[in-house]
This record gives sequence, C-alpha cells and structure tokens, in this order.
Amino acid sequence: MKDKNLPLDIKGRHIYFIGIKGTGMTALAEIFLSKGAIVSGSDTSEKFYTDKILDSLEIIYTEGFSASNLPDKIDFIVHSAAYSIDNNKEMAAVSKLDIPVFEYTEALGQLSGTMFSCGIAGVHGKTTTTSIAGTLLKYLNLPGTTLVGSGVAAFGGRSSYSGGNKYFIAETCEYKRHFLHFHPEIIILTNIETDHMDYFKDYNDIESAFISYINLMPHGGKLIYCSDDKGSNDVSAKISLIRPDIVQIPYGENAAGLYKIIFSDKIEGQNNFRLSGFACDFSLPVPGKHIVLDAAAAIALIVTIMEEEGEALEIKKISEGLKSFGGSKRRSENKGEYRGILFMDDYGHHPTEIAATLKGLREFYPNRRIVADFMSHTYSRTEALFSGFSTCFSDADIVVLHKIYSSAREKEGHINGRTLFDETKKNHNNVHYFHEIEDSFKFYTKLLQKDDLFITIGAGNNWEIGEQLIKYYKGAH
Repeated sequence: MKDKNLPLDIKGRHIYFIGIKGTGMTALAEIFLSKGAIVSGSDTSEKFYTDKILDSLEIIYTEGFSASNLPDKIDFIVHSAAYSIDNNKEMAAVSKLDIPVFEYTEALGQLSGTMFSCGIAGVHGKTTTTSIAGTLLKYLNLPGTTLVGSGVAAFGGRSSYSGGNKYFIAETCEYKRHFLHFHPEIIILTNIETDHMDYFKDYNDIESAFISYINLMPHGGKLIYCSDDKGSNDVSAKISLIRPDIVQIPYGENAAGLYKIIFSDKIEGQNNFRLSGFACDFSLPVPGKHIVLDAAAAIALIVTIMEEEGEALEIKKISEGLKSFGGSKRRSENKGEYRGILFMDDYGHHPTEIAATLKGLREFYPNRRIVADFMSHTYSRTEALFSGFSTCFSDADIVVLHKIYSSAREKEGHINGRTLFDETKKNHNNVHYFHEIEDSFKFYTKLLQKDDLFITIGAGNNWEIGEQLIKYYKGAH
C-alpha cells in the first residue's frame, strides 16, 4: 500500500468516495472539488438531501456497490466508516489495489494539515457551533473553509463552505477517538459528558480522549472552552498543568473575561444577549440558552481568527452576521407552519441536549403547546443514560416515544422502547407509546391543533412522521 498522505496540491487528482451521500462525505467531496480534484463515488440507492447537492455539483456517483463501479484510474479512495472489506464489495476490490485508502476522518485530518485548522469538539453542540462560526466566516469574507455535520442555511443547505484555503473550521468527533486524526491550531470545547458507551469504558476514558485531542495543538495553541460545563472546566484545569503554553479562552455565564454572557430580557421569537467584553447587543433568530453558548464560542473563534489576520475588529458586523444565522438541518430546524401548527425537527439524542432544546422552545414560544416525538438511538446509549432520558421531557406538554433505533454496531440490548416509556410515565403525566412511528399518524391527526408546536427529536428515523404530518396538513383536509 502506498504512503497514506494527500498531497498539498490535489488539482487533477481523482478521488473516489465510497459512501458519498453521507453528510460529511458529501461536504468533503465538495471541498476537494473546489480544490480542483476530480471527484466521483458510490452509495446506496436510498435518497438523502445530499443527492441534490451532489447533482448540483455535477459529481458522478453510482447507486449500488460493485467492483465494476471503480474507475480505471483512481489516485485516492475515501470511504465512510460504515463500510469495510467485510460488508462492501467495492472496499474488498479496493483492498487489492496499490492506492492510498482513507477513512473519512483520516481524509479530514489530512485536509486539516494543509490549513490553519480549528476543531469544534464536545459531546453536543458541535454542529451548531461550527454552523454559526462558518456563517460568520462567510459573512465577514474571511479566507477560510468550513465543514459541518449538517446542512447549513447560510451555505445554501450544504454542509460545507469554501471561501479560501487559509483557515479551516470543522466539526470533529470524539467517537472512537476519530478527532485524533485532526491537526488543530485552535479547539472549541463545548462540553464533556458520558456518551458512546459502546466504545468508551467510562467517563474517565471519554475525558482522556479530549485531553489527548487538546494535547495535539502546537505550542501556543488556543483552547476556547465552556466555563458553564463541569467537564470542560475539569479538562481546562488539567490541561493548564500539563500544557501551560496553551492559551485558554473561557466563554459562558460563569466565564471571566471578554466572553462572559449576559442574557437580555426575553422577547418571544428572539434570543438576545451581550458579551461583557464588547459594547454591542447580539441576537439570534433561533431558540435556546445552549444556542447562545454555541454563538459565544463561535464569536470567540472568529475574533481570534481576525486577530490572526491582523484585521480590525468589527464587532457590529459580527453582530449583523449572527442575525443572519438561519440554523442548520435537524438542529431545532423550523420546517414550517401549516394550519397553525409549527413543525420542527431536532437531532438531539442525549438527555442534556433534549432538555436544553425543549427549555429553549418553551422560552421562545411561551404560548404554544409543545408536542415532542422522540426515538432513542442505540441500546447502549439508552441504557447508560436511562435515568436522564426518562426525566428530560419536563418542558414538553405531550411526549410520544417509539422503539429504540438500533445501529449497525448493535441490534439489541437489555432494555427497549417500552421500558423507557414505563419509566418516563413516572416523571411525566402525558406520555404515549407507539412502537412503529407510522402507528402514531392517526393519533397525531386527532391530537394536533392550531398554535401547537410539534417537534421530532432523535437520531433515529422518527423525523419521517413529521414529514408525513406536514404533507397531511399541507393538503386540503
């Protein structure tokens, strides 16, 4: 096998993506395309929002996997973590070729080594923080590129933005320590909590992964961390002992310094705040105190980049750019209002982020009845965070639960969706259970009424019931 290094100049090189429809894979394909590479690939025939993106970019891809799909000349292979020689015919064929093969996170890491790179890390909040930072990067016309794990409104619904090759802002994932492939100059640490217990041994194992990641930064690297989160604070303290050269920049309500958050009076439909170091008001058109935390981190990053560029700080322009943030796909995503019912969708799959999302919605829309449809993702996560899941819906008026959405890495567990339902009933007085999402359709058509807010939450496929209901209420019923 040839040396696994991507050259700085990939213009004219053919990069083939196996699993190209994945959000990160499509984003990476678009970035490589913008750098002059020839890009093609393959994936399943299942349709995703990325199909339209790939088609608009005129990237040729095959639906269905076969060794015959592989072009005659390929310089590099990038594959989704979901595929290996054991479950994919193309991967099996590629293993016999003498060309470099990169898993997605390896290719992302290679790309990060070619620019001044900023990694966004944390158990949750990564996508929104990266989305806001990328929106500001674009708004301020800074010479950089952004890669996000979701479609972003400011990027035309795409997951990447290419506005130059000097700076790179990317969402980086702790699962299986994937972020250790990244080459960060700056890291944002949003939070650390127990998660991914199918891989990590315990909380200490998770914490050690983040410490290893931060330790990758060069001398004088910058850590922007959330002072409101215990896990982030603990890691900050430990890093200061082993790497006193790292510059630490706190943000949050409890932060000292420029990025201390002061929340302004609540106004329906607005998320207003100030930062202690700037004589400027900030406002977000999306709900949630946790979104303000993400915004403060993004502002700290953009200010740091502007200082790196030697540019005059235009905080009012940053404030204007923040107002333009239209959210990202599946992160408190507003799907529209039909017959007086506001439909939303959120990817939240951890109790802390679910509780924060619902609390934000309650404050943002105080006069709406909130109906939350949740599908838990993976048996191991549900079991490890069982108590949290059963108590995180207090800001919803009505809760509907379903079976647990399994993953390729586990098909069953010691608990199931009904187990979670039985426990949640002890903490909430209006909970319902429908094993299959389609079984809840008629229930919803009788339940939902004008001024309701209906939100699907989770990393499973229950978002589909939201789409079915939108189609129903759009029609003449």
